[in-house]
Amino acid sequence: MVSCSDIKAWLIKLAEIFKENKDYLTELDSAIGDADHGINLNRGFSAVKADLESKEYVSVKDLLKSEAMLLIKTIGGASGPLLGTCFLQMSRAAVSENEIDSKEITQLFKAGLEGIKTRGHAVEGEKTMIDTWSPAVKAMENALTDGKSLEDILKKGAEAAEEGMKSTIDMLATKGRASYLGERSIGHLDPGASSSYMMIKAASE
Repeated sequence: MVSCSDIKAWLIKLAEIFKENKDYLTELDSAIGDADHGINLNRGFSAVKADLESKEYVSVKDLLKSEAMLLIKTIGGASGPLLGTCFLQMSRAAVSENEIDSKEITQLFKAGLEGIKTRGHAVEGEKTMIDTWSPAVKAMENALTDGKSLEDILKKGAEAAEEGMKSTIDMLATKGRASYLGERSIGHLDPGASSSYMMIKAASE
């Protein structure tokens, strides 16, 4: 089972990860984007961390909704609305008050993916964060069907997320700022796919 405290710990961990990888993610974005991805994520999740350390949440739904709105306000760029919508859809999928089982965790990640798709109007193969999220969710659903433990479900999701992230190197970008580069976008790791992998890997850990 995953508790509200576990979700809080995950989000605080993400703030630390994005602070540590701010320059790396910004460097990735400088090749095919606006060179601000790492900066934006660090700003947004730093605000999330400050909020979580100053407030008490007992409901997973309330926690995710609150941080979703904060991300939308603080991240900026394209990632703010995308990740904000992701967490907002997660909050809407959260049925249990405090403890979430394997099935509901999988549903939360699926809802997050659908939120990103809806907001970004993108599908797999377009060199975006969806290329990380989509295979991760599929792997989680398959592991759930196979009766795997929560630990294994998240582990399988992280493994698939890594492969999805790496697959963006050879893709031609057809969405977002990177699409302006055309063929020159090929050969670069997508920054959104990379930060998404960090998120899913952190959930697994």
